[in-house]
Amino acid sequence: MAKKLEDKAKPRKKQRRSSRKATEHRLVLRTSRLSDYDDIREIMDRVYPAMGGAWSREQFAAQIKRFPDGQLCIEDNGKVVAAAISLIVDYNRFGDQHGYWEITGNGYLTTHDPKGDTLYGVDVFVHPDYRDLRLGRRLYDARKSLCEHLNLRRIVAGGRIPGYAKHAKKMAPSRYIELVKKKELRDPILSFQLANDFHVRRLITGYLPEDEESGAFATLIEWNNIHYREPERRAPGKLQFERKSTVRIGAVQWQMRPADSLDELSSQIEFFVDAVSGYKADFVVFPEFFSAPLLSRHQESNPAQAIRELAAYSEELRERMLKLALSYNINIIAGSMPLYENEALYNVSHLLRRDGTWDMQYKLHITPDENAYWGLSGGTRLRVFDTDSARIGILICYDIEFPEVGRILAERGIDILFVPYWTDTKNGYQRVRTCAQARAVENELYVVITGSVGNLPNVENMDIQYSQSAILTPSDFAFPHDSVAAEATPNTEMSLIADLDLDKLKELREQGSVRNTLDRRRDLYRVKLVVAGDLLDQHPVVLEEHEKAQVIEQHRWRQRAAHQGF
Repeated sequence: MAKKLEDKAKPRKKQRRSSRKATEHRLVLRTSRLSDYDDIREIMDRVYPAMGGAWSREQFAAQIKRFPDGQLCIEDNGKVVAAAISLIVDYNRFGDQHGYWEITGNGYLTTHDPKGDTLYGVDVFVHPDYRDLRLGRRLYDARKSLCEHLNLRRIVAGGRIPGYAKHAKKMAPSRYIELVKKKELRDPILSFQLANDFHVRRLITGYLPEDEESGAFATLIEWNNIHYREPERRAPGKLQFERKSTVRIGAVQWQMRPADSLDELSSQIEFFVDAVSGYKADFVVFPEFFSAPLLSRHQESNPAQAIRELAAYSEELRERMLKLALSYNINIIAGSMPLYENEALYNVSHLLRRDGTWDMQYKLHITPDENAYWGLSGGTRLRVFDTDSARIGILICYDIEFPEVGRILAERGIDILFVPYWTDTKNGYQRVRTCAQARAVENELYVVITGSVGNLPNVENMDIQYSQSAILTPSDFAFPHDSVAAEATPNTEMSLIADLDLDKLKELREQGSVRNTLDRRRDLYRVKLVVAGDLLDQHPVVLEEHEKAQVIEQHRWRQRAAHQGF
């Protein structure tokens, strides 16, 4: 049964680097364990005080024993804060007129049938303190993934309609459901289920007799697995929450307009995060220096001082956007922001994951104007980032014009390269765009570029912008004929959304018309990453120890491959 779900500071000299936890949250989606019972009991007692509270320990143990893959939870810093319980049934055995305790085997899941065709939702509950993080949606999405993974026909659940109690004297439950579907009324459970692609299969009576809020009525909700293939079936027993083969990307072509406060800028950011998240995208990317509208507050300062004053907002803005990533269940590439660290000014992009962790990629190459006006310093780290959807890299604007950097990232296994940029003229934009397209073709990966449009009057060195954001692909028959998955209208505020099929990259690399990755003459040349003391210049790329070991092993493999002639 699906139950109720749902100002300014002085620049800092030093800031933490590398992978880290969020200040408040570290969310992990996983299968439930017996040791989670105390946390589960606490949540259920809070959510269902009038309906008997939590499952017994024996019921919880039986659920895990009979169908471990179907018992999902989300933990935050080690504590379970939301959970979903499911089983598989042969739906023809029960039909639409069934009761909750009947189909769940009195909560012990004795009715679980591994050969059944339907994933049945027993329960979903979220700790009341966490209902602003959309954890119910994450659990529903995880159930859908499980249904597809096991090649089941559908998901069915009996849904409470607790809002009906207020209207029971005025209308029949069927009328109430119709008004909720038309959004004339809102039900805390049914409205959520409809928003998550479920439809009402029928109204049933006597489903959960003790549910006084719903008058013992319930909606039988259904989600159909459009990928269902008969009679294939993947055996349960090893659910891995594998990365999806299709990743949905949102790119924001950002309108530069003066912002009077951090709250005003944050509101604009949340608008786009909310909009792109509404399409269930996995990533949303903002442009380079997207926080520049705050420079309008510092027009009296010279450019070098103004950009350092802008850096004072970056930490607070990062924290706000991290909360958005958690709340809207989307990974955010926070374009770039200035960072003052160790008495030097850097240009840094933040990856804000929806599990509460975050990372940084420093801009490596500094343009002549960035040096002359602002005194920016180039970073010394090149990172590859693992996410729940894909392995990615981030190169900020000018960095994409250096093919060696893109090649290093590609050889370390990325599938998507994000390029936030800021360009003032079309010829500057064309340099970024042309090089990004080249990186996509030569490295057989997707490249997402996005910039800003509009004007910032009286802000020196940031006054005009030119952009035409795009999502670029390799060039072969499996991809668009012009190698562009999506493209914005030039110099217009808007967002792009496109699906990228990662399986097509695998096919391209192995069976494409040309095979750049496989056909490189590594016996003649290679792009050399500086590791293990091989310092080519005064600013080597710095790697974590485990990253060094990985690259060294790849290097040895390539040496052996070259020696053996393949």
